[in-house]
Amino acid sequence: MKTRILVVDDTAIFRRIISDALAALPGVEVAGTASNGKLALERLASLQPDLLTLDIEMPEMNGIEVLQAMASAGSKAGVIMLSSNTVRGGRITIRALELGAFDFITKPEGGSAEEHLALLRTQLLPVIRAFERRREIRSILDNNPPDTNPLKDKPLIPAAPAGRSVRRSGPPILLIGVSTGGPSALAEVLPALPRKLGAPLFIVQHMPPLFTQALAERLQSRCAIRVKEAEDGEIAVPDCAYLAPGGRQMRLAPGQTGEITVELTDDPPENNCRPSVDYLFRSAALHFPSRSIAAILTGMGNDGTQGLRLLKRSGCSTIAQDEASCVVFGMPREAILAGVIDTVVPLNRIADMLVRCLAEGRA
Repeated sequence: MKTRILVVDDTAIFRRIISDALAALPGVEVAGTASNGKLALERLASLQPDLLTLDIEMPEMNGIEVLQAMASAGSKAGVIMLSSNTVRGGRITIRALELGAFDFITKPEGGSAEEHLALLRTQLLPVIRAFERRREIRSILDNNPPDTNPLKDKPLIPAAPAGRSVRRSGPPILLIGVSTGGPSALAEVLPALPRKLGAPLFIVQHMPPLFTQALAERLQSRCAIRVKEAEDGEIAVPDCAYLAPGGRQMRLAPGQTGEITVELTDDPPENNCRPSVDYLFRSAALHFPSRSIAAILTGMGNDGTQGLRLLKRSGCSTIAQDEASCVVFGMPREAILAGVIDTVVPLNRIADMLVRCLAEGRA
């Protein structure tokens, strides 16, 4: 059965380009188009598509208002936001993801219509396939509740019991790698962390430039700990979360007196990602062995697995988000299958597990 998609955009040329890009993808059918949010809701009710591509800036009703109306109506259709690569576009996109949008892509800028078409095909295909996979998993879990899942909230490799000393070569470091579904996941995990966390937290969220700035600002407004976009050369301090800037790689390096220095580079993408989870995790394993507690959360692909393997070799603790609570069970799944995860827990237990691991290291 084909995935039926409603294309919503106020610009006729983009509706045509997006429709053509979708029509060229296997297993995809363009169910219809709409030029504004009000028409989108009407056609959503009549056409019953599986998925929408939704522009942010539109007359009548904008993309945020459409998402809010869909939530009020209990719509189960997925949404891929089409965002402008601007600070304002980033802020609105973060809000859209919080409201339940599955993912986003940025609108092409410059170039010919043919170039736009090729880029949109490349961007849309993996997102649609991930949505289809999530829908399949949700269907399975509806028939087999997650409480029956043997991996739920159980260690794969016995974690150190509370009260037992964990050998750590220095002050602890927290690491998080996340991709699709990340803004919502981080919005649940980070506000649950105590203000006196006692360790710095470094986060790689797969996002383009400007969007990570908006995400950091949004998280800062909701968290007890400080949250900021990382800066090149800054010295990391406890009780602060550092978010890798979109479009740059972030690594950790030792300072002259042993402090953690944040370095941002323009090194090539890894796993087609910049920032890359592997890039960050590898630097922590190399320069600060046995000090990290690392969590891999929802996301497509396998970024983070190799870095987790290096962290495990140095005696670090590793955590993965479980399948039932993931938007996309890709990155956690690959790490679990590679045997580099200590404990698998649902999203609402990630913060507790990070704090527990910190406490065990101090015992």
